[in-house]
Amino acid sequence: MGREVKSRTFTRADRRLFRRKVLMCAEALERMLHDSAFADDVHPPQPMLGMEIEFNLVRADMLPAMANYEVLQSIDDDAVFQTELGQFNVEMNVEPGPLHGDNVFDLERKLRASLRVADARIHQHDAELVMIGMLPTLQLQHLGREWITSNPRYELLNEQIFAARGEDIELDLEGVALEGRRTEQLRADSNSVVPEAACTSLQLHLRVAPEEFAAHWNAAQCMAGAQVALAANSPFLAGTALWHESRIPIFEQATDTRPPELKNQGVRPRVWFGERWIDSVSDLFAENSRYFPALLPEVTDVDPFEELEAGRVPDLSELQMHNGTIYRWNRPVYDCADGRPHLRIENRVLPAGPTILDIMANAAFYYGTLRGLVDADQKVWLRMPFSAAEENLHVGARLGMDAELYWPDVGSVGAADLVLRRLLPIADEGLTSFGLSPKARAHYLGIIEGRCVTRQTGASWQRAQVLRYEDAGLSRPEALVAMLERYVENMREGNPVHTWPV
Repeated sequence: MGREVKSRTFTRADRRLFRRKVLMCAEALERMLHDSAFADDVHPPQPMLGMEIEFNLVRADMLPAMANYEVLQSIDDDAVFQTELGQFNVEMNVEPGPLHGDNVFDLERKLRASLRVADARIHQHDAELVMIGMLPTLQLQHLGREWITSNPRYELLNEQIFAARGEDIELDLEGVALEGRRTEQLRADSNSVVPEAACTSLQLHLRVAPEEFAAHWNAAQCMAGAQVALAANSPFLAGTALWHESRIPIFEQATDTRPPELKNQGVRPRVWFGERWIDSVSDLFAENSRYFPALLPEVTDVDPFEELEAGRVPDLSELQMHNGTIYRWNRPVYDCADGRPHLRIENRVLPAGPTILDIMANAAFYYGTLRGLVDADQKVWLRMPFSAAEENLHVGARLGMDAELYWPDVGSVGAADLVLRRLLPIADEGLTSFGLSPKARAHYLGIIEGRCVTRQTGASWQRAQVLRYEDAGLSRPEALVAMLERYVENMREGNPVHTWPV
């Protein structure tokens, strides 16, 4: 959700002071890195599998339920469930658990138990939690400013993005045609950032020692395209058949502060893949402070250097606030826990769902492949153009399992073949290094293998279902509702998506 804000208006002086404080925080972080203030971090990193899962809320008729406030009151667990930007969203923060031995099975059981309790409590509001990348029954009328969650951060964020942009946000995306059909296109103007809320994700966190951060971030960038192709689950928005993982382009457009003139000048977008491999985490924070004006310039009176001189760990509040409004697909995070500073990579490319098993498998594949790529003698990012990694992300999002991705020593290769022949063995080695049991490795990576063999993702299943219902005579809105009803039934049963009957 991001840090709360206290101010409701900002002056020009606030913005100048905030810029100075962000730069000061970046310098303080550089000193902390130089002075080994993070020296007690685990090395090599032993991950705590940390997750944030964003959910859509639907009514019995499968239309969005604008009821997150009432739902959260019923769930009554602020430590786990929180608001998100749209009134049809909530977010679940999963308590981190070790990626070691069979502990991951305990994490899966706890996740199931939490969701069962939450679902049982919210039915009185005609609402149900749905894990899906984009809710297919969302229409443009559900994306107006009136549906922003009542929270000062969200309201201010909306105001600041539109103040920076100076005009409505334009959604413009050409889809991928359903089999035998014409290509569809979504074109619409939006008076709010609520289209961002249509993009519900699974966010994975990994705590990383500073000296290992660059390698882990570079590796995460390399595998982003394969992640998205493998897990695509967002093919429809506003009644339109779009990309297999439409979250990626819709999120990029929904938070774009640039009018066309600034785009034409090459000004960087706030949803950003990046532009180069890095040598240090400070490269990313330096780019953030150098390239992006503040959206929420709230300033504290804490001097980070005075904190360091006093032997205290600085919060670097301005750096954290600024960083939280720059939406890198692999985002660097500075944070403090129990009086100790640490760094994390927040992986943001994955959609939510379709099932808990699919989420757990996607997480295992990410953590394992990341570790395997970092541990490899030949570093893949040294043999891969950065532009190829970025292109992979968008091709994987557009075509899902049908994507052809670039990989060093292979060239262009189908996404399923890349995962089966190259990345799954790397993931298995990485999870072995972490200490995950053979039973757990086989269980979760077997789901990834099954998805590649059947070539059935959440997106391809949704597309096939809608096509079938339309061929039977249903209209597009009716077909989307019928498909989503089956999706929710399958999600409840919990079998991984590659086994769902078509």
